[in-house]
Amino acid sequence: MDYLPVYEGEEQPSGDPGWVRISPDKVQKLGVRTETTAMRELMRTVRAVATVQTDERRQFTLVTKFEGWIQRLYVNTTGQVVKKGDALMDVYSPDLITAQQEYLIALKGLQSTADGTPDVRQAMQRLVESALQRLRNLDIAETEIRRLQREGQVQQYLTLRSKADGVVLEKMAVEGQRFMPGDTLYQIADLSQIWLLADVFEQDLGMIHAGQSV
Repeated sequence: MDYLPVYEGEEQPSGDPGWVRISPDKVQKLGVRTETTAMRELMRTVRAVATVQTDERRQFTLVTKFEGWIQRLYVNTTGQVVKKGDALMDVYSPDLITAQQEYLIALKGLQSTADGTPDVRQAMQRLVESALQRLRNLDIAETEIRRLQREGQVQQYLTLRSKADGVVLEKMAVEGQRFMPGDTLYQIADLSQIWLLADVFEQDLGMIHAGQSV
């Protein structure tokens, strides 16, 4: 059989072969601490580098569907706060003038056929709806359409408005600038809710789960 060295003070207590006694000076050198076992919550802090970014679902872009020129800017600085419906700029566009004229002509045609046959009135009503839809397809605000209906006059300059609350992140629009269909003029983001994107080390992934507080 193998013999294990036993020193003074380390003798096994009789009847307990699984016990090893360590002298107090060795306990102090080893830094061993003992306490009574008890139920408690074990916590571990996971540290990671993160960046704050805008919520992609709350970003909005002002892009025109027609050619025109910027007559006046109402929002002319990056970082400016805007509300839904706020005026961003006044623009001049031959396409918008033509669309307004077609709508007003269709309205007058519908009014002039008040005593006409049902077929004629239905045909004129379809023309009115088609001209109105064209204005909406050009992203003309409902407030501008109502003003056109109320005043019955073509507006040389139309106002483009913000479609959401937010902060201007990028402003590419310059007063007097010519723009083409598809040109981005503003980038607006709602910062009431943002994203925090963290880079977690692989060895810490097991500690991460949905619903944790950060």
